[in-house]
Amino acid sequence: MAVKNRILVIEDDTAISDLICMNLTVAGYEVLPVFDGGQVEKVVQEEKSFDLALLDVMLPGKDGFELMDCMKENDIPVIYLTAKADVGSKIKGLRAGAEDYIVKPFEILELLVRVEKVLERTGKQKDEIEVGDVKIQLSKHQVTKNGETVRLKPMEYDLLVLLAKNKNVAFTRDQLLNQVWGSDYLGETRTIDVHIGQLRKKLGLSEIIKTIPKIGYRLEE
Repeated sequence: MAVKNRILVIEDDTAISDLICMNLTVAGYEVLPVFDGGQVEKVVQEEKSFDLALLDVMLPGKDGFELMDCMKENDIPVIYLTAKADVGSKIKGLRAGAEDYIVKPFEILELLVRVEKVLERTGKQKDEIEVGDVKIQLSKHQVTKNGETVRLKPMEYDLLVLLAKNKNVAFTRDQLLNQVWGSDYLGETRTIDVHIGQLRKKLGLSEIIKTIPKIGYRLEE
């Protein structure tokens, strides 16, 4: 089994915490929720290995700004996820060392993309992703099926990685085009259908890469 990235979710609102944890879990991450800022340092010391913390600012016990030193000492990158939208708070959080600052309310897909980018930027992203009998080695840009190398075109590879990093997340064709081909791409959404067809054929993923009628595609596992 591939090792999963571990994410610490520090959020005192249980409904928001549950939503974040559920979406991170189905996307393939291992999560641990903490609801009280005063408990965070103990949890970090006991658990040790976290690849990222999603950190609210307004917390009981200790607030998110006070917890930044703990995160730095334990080499845990931080994304602030907070209702504090004022510029002063953003500047304070980023100057303190946060990798990103997201204001509530937020879109889950945006959060997942930002999480992925921070893990990549900080070198915390796990190198291997498994999808059934398919393995993706990110550092080598290599894909194997049952141990045999499968050659993919660059855009096929990028599309597979995007879907595999966001398991069980439904993407529209426009979202896939924007993420893989870029916002300035002027081609048709049918391009996505062609590339999905090739991935299904080359990797035998017809039962895993699902078509979502009138929407797009989702990789299910």
